[in-house]
Amino acid sequence: MIQERVDLYKYFSLKRKKNSLGYLNTYVPDGTLELNVKQRPAMLVCPGGGYGFLSDREKEPVAIRFLSKGYSAFTLEYSLNTPFPVPLIEACMAVVYIRENAPKYFVDPNHVCAVGFSAGGHLVGMLATMTGDDAVKKAFPSDKLELVKPDAVILSYAVITSDSRYGHLGSFNVITGGKKTLYQKLSLEKRVTNESVPAFMWHTKEDGAVPVYNALCMASAYYEHGVPFELHVFERGAHGLSLSNIETSLSENDKKCNKNVQAWVDLADNWLRSRGFKVHAK
Repeated sequence: MIQERVDLYKYFSLKRKKNSLGYLNTYVPDGTLELNVKQRPAMLVCPGGGYGFLSDREKEPVAIRFLSKGYSAFTLEYSLNTPFPVPLIEACMAVVYIRENAPKYFVDPNHVCAVGFSAGGHLVGMLATMTGDDAVKKAFPSDKLELVKPDAVILSYAVITSDSRYGHLGSFNVITGGKKTLYQKLSLEKRVTNESVPAFMWHTKEDGAVPVYNALCMASAYYEHGVPFELHVFERGAHGLSLSNIETSLSENDKKCNKNVQAWVDLADNWLRSRGFKVHAK
């Protein structure tokens, strides 16, 4: 197993601001002759936490689950309590790093997916819709700009809209830094274009923290712009389910353990495989 903690700022020779994160953790099987593996799709995991902390439940367990399905997995520690565009730039740095180091991690550079949960889903949603933003263009030279956009995304009970009726305003207050002009800019259903990244979305109807409207309005925007997507809404389940199993819950009776919702991983994997995400043998 290749397990590393990569300093993205050091890799890109960028100055790190005080209290910034920007680290990438790798979960990659060793390459051996016996395994006969040439390339794997990559999965970049972005945990949630309202842009104020990183949920451990949505981090390593998710990476290991996708590792077991044949992905080279990575988790991103993005900077917290830090407004736009820093978290987006760090996510772009992670995607570029994975592609530039594809041989080392046995990655197919044309099949890189990012999965995000809650506020981490908002971050991944920005990866899907905003890599053409001026802040991204300013941060990367032209040759690296071609590498910043993932090939697919998974939006897990993602924060999407800044609409005060349905939005998770705590997340928006952090990512906007309180700047009113950014509330509309970072309301992601308004950032979708025909060049947005194909998306698998899932949510629960009972989510009281980030209402299901977030997924519905994003799916509607994808439909209007003709972007491929798949949407699953589970009837029951609280916010923050992660894998929705005993591993990411306190007990089998915990509200974050829901056997029906556990299906999202297989559903997402099947959707990705239909889009060419698979292990390539030598």
